[in-house]
Amino acid sequence: MNLPKNIGKSTLLAMSIFWTINFTKDFDWDFMPFVILSAIPIGLCVAVVITATICPLFWVFKKKNESNLVFSKKHFPYYNILAFCLCLLGVFTSDFDFYFISFFITAYLTTAQSWVWFAKEKNA
Repeated sequence: MNLPKNIGKSTLLAMSIFWTINFTKDFDWDFMPFVILSAIPIGLCVAVVITATICPLFWVFKKKNESNLVFSKKHFPYYNILAFCLCLLGVFTSDFDFYFISFFITAYLTTAQSWVWFAKEKNA
């Protein structure tokens, strides 16, 4: 499991999704330095979410000779349903605030794609 590579790709994906959604509401070139600086908190959030929710499943429940693809096909649907429900709950509790919605959409899509990247890795 190549965790640093996955976190790096997920951070770039999360930044792209988050800022694309937010710039559809109002775009200002003066805000560009904050987009670059946002890589730090977004990267931290991505690292925490991946290492706290996805990696423990691979570390604890994956059998020794089981491929990442087989494991992902077995466990990803349950993770995806739970993640969707939690993100939907977050949207409802935020009273449909635009920025919270963009955060939860970003979190959901990024974790789903992270599973795909883990599934495509070859076992060492």
